Amino acid sequence: MSGSIAQGTSQSHGNTHMLHFLVRVPRRMEDVWPAVATPEGLARWFTAADVLEPRLGGAVTLRDLGSGRVTAWDVDRVAEYTLDDGDRIRFHLERDGEQGTALRFTHEYRGAEAAEPVWRARFEKLVSRP
Repeated sequence: MSGSIAQGTSQSHGNTHMLHFLVRVPRRMEDVWPAVATPEGLARWFTAADVLEPRLGGAVTLRDLGSGRVTAWDVDRVAEYTLDDGDRIRFHLERDGEQGTALRFTHEYRGAEAAEPVWRARFEKLVSRP
């Protein structure tokens, strides 16, 4: 089973952008969860999480992005981080067959609109990891 990354879709409302991806990861949800919800997992494919309190309302600091709070937390399914500058990053995991995971990703942000290629490269790294 190989992974795939659907074309990202984006919407803009003024200076606010919403980027969505559907990423099919060839691993079970239980194996993908740590990649989006632990400092060690995030560091392997995305960015270092200098602080990550794994609970709703917990503090989070994503290196090079900023600090904020965990605004959604459903163990093994949903991790959402909202940064102080208003950026929101959401990972929603669903089963995709017996051994796969569908990762529904949303990034809401302000400013320049060049985020899709950056996220695509990150997801390629995530999908290719054993």
